[in-house]
Amino acid sequence: MSFSAPGSPPPPQGPGPQPPYGATPYPAGPPLPGTPYPGQAFPFPPPPPVQQLRSPQGLATALTVLLLGTAVVNVCSAAANLNTWSLMGDVAADPSSVPDDTLDQADMLVGLAASLQWLSLVVTAVVFVVWFYRVRVNGQVFRPDAFTLASGWAIGSWFVPLANFFLPYRVAKQTWEASVQLAPDGSYRRVSTVPVTSWWLVWALALVLDRVSGVVYVRAETPESLGAASLLGLVTDLTTVAAAVLAVLFVRKLTALQHLKATQGPYAAV
Repeated sequence: MSFSAPGSPPPPQGPGPQPPYGATPYPAGPPLPGTPYPGQAFPFPPPPPVQQLRSPQGLATALTVLLLGTAVVNVCSAAANLNTWSLMGDVAADPSSVPDDTLDQADMLVGLAASLQWLSLVVTAVVFVVWFYRVRVNGQVFRPDAFTLASGWAIGSWFVPLANFFLPYRVAKQTWEASVQLAPDGSYRRVSTVPVTSWWLVWALALVLDRVSGVVYVRAETPESLGAASLLGLVTDLTTVAAAVLAVLFVRKLTALQHLKATQGPYAAV
């Protein structure tokens, strides 16, 4: 089944049951011959593998759990930073009013929260990139014409300095558009990209705040500057919580779009 260009005659109604994931419902064409011409010493190289649809639902479920766990960890980190900010205010007003063991405990809580943040970030990032690559490959099967970057950029775009502030968003947006069913007459349909854009903007803001917060914390030497660093850390943590929640919405919505298109076909019923 091929996609119709806008303005072409409407496709037959009732596409019927669709093949399951992995059955390649959108074939790429006949394979190249695998045998040589008569008298040729070497055979043709094997044809490139045909990309197939693979369900992203299991990865999406695992990713949802990890993202919500990351949000919880950042809430705990926000509480630790809030505690430190309050203590630094007390120390600035009267250094003798706060016992040393209280300060040590506050510092330990901040350090523990930072370790948990790092661990949750690494695990979640690995699963996210795997899911991101899978939905990008599915998008290639759905609509090869929707992309300006090769599928490998679904992984590589995250590791290019500076470019990782916009390339992953481009991949995500194009994958989103490729995953939307066409209208019954074959024309393109639009589904709001707010889940993609809002997630990316808040995530990029959280990254910037995290870099700035780290620099401010390293340079802090007085109670006042430590309090300011803790307050900035609090804002960063809450922004990261918002980014994690928006990421869950983005992951669930894109996964649902692909599941609908894979199981019901490229054309919407209405």
